Amino acid sequence: MKPNTISNNTKSKILATALDLFNELGLAKVTLRSIANKMGISQGNLCYHFKKREDILESLYHQLVDLMNAVVQQAGMSLPTLSSSFQSSKKMMQHFYDYRFFMLDFVQIVRENETIRQHYKALSVLRKQQFLGMFELWVHEGLMRGEEFEGEFDNLYLRSSILGDFWLSSAVIQQELTVNLVAKYNHIIFQNLYPYLSPKGKKQFQEIKI
Repeated sequence: MKPNTISNNTKSKILATALDLFNELGLAKVTLRSIANKMGISQGNLCYHFKKREDILESLYHQLVDLMNAVVQQAGMSLPTLSSSFQSSKKMMQHFYDYRFFMLDFVQIVRENETIRQHYKALSVLRKQQFLGMFELWVHEGLMRGEEFEGEFDNLYLRSSILGDFWLSSAVIQQELTVNLVAKYNHIIFQNLYPYLSPKGKKQFQEIKI
């Protein structure tokens, strides 16, 4: 096996181990030492691949972003139906669950890590453009009514974004967090669109299989 392959495999194992620990214990309780101990390697060996915990956080963040981008890209290749968007939303929320420590410790992460904060701000602008484009397409396809006042869809996106960013926090506060909640909360968040749908859109919504 080539040295680069060994190095990449070790980095992948470090990231996978770190993700498990962050999800299990939360951001505050996970250190480079605890990750190394979990893997059964020295902290020096781990630091050869990631010098700081922030480097691991940023790598995991970009893994999550890549997964979300893939869902958005795939959605762009599908017909503009509510059912396909519902399934895409469910995939995105599953990825959020798989990287749930980011969402549960989100405020602390963006306050402490400038690189992630700046990237997330830019990503939020892009996501807003993508979602507003989707709303425009739905209006064109007769699935959604037009805006009744200026900025109405901007605020719809903002509310949806807030729900998407913090549904995991709500789930933890109110009940035990399990993967089964992904489908439940996806349906709750998707209902945010219902008042804006046309009769045709509401019919499609009611036909969606949860």
